[in-house]
Amino acid sequence: MNLVLDAHALMAYLEKEPGYEKVRDAFVEASEKGAFLLMSVVNYGEVYYSVLRECGPHVTEEVEKTIRALPIKLVDADLSLAREAGRLKAKYKISYADCFAAAQAKSLKAKLITGDPELAAVEGEIEILWL
Repeated sequence: MNLVLDAHALMAYLEKEPGYEKVRDAFVEASEKGAFLLMSVVNYGEVYYSVLRECGPHVTEEVEKTIRALPIKLVDADLSLAREAGRLKAKYKISYADCFAAAQAKSLKAKLITGDPELAAVEGEIEILWL
């Protein structure tokens, strides 16, 4: 089954926050199978700006190198994904960026890996692997 990674899950992994082991295990399993975890470029942007704001450009470059070494495939946001994210945003009280992760998981019939409690709102529409 496809797995979609949101910013919360990737940050948990990078910062070894609670639940990071599930993300690590998903990366290991994907690597062993020659597969990837999927991530919207919108959610990648969340990680990027968070690291840049908190740590500065030098650390951000190092984090980007780390991310590039992981089995992550970045997925562009197209019109279909933006529409579904917009529909989810109109229906639920979750951040717009989180809507992209949920929309991606829904469109691919994939599990979303997250620890973000906001996303519990969409659990009826997508399957979530909670950290």
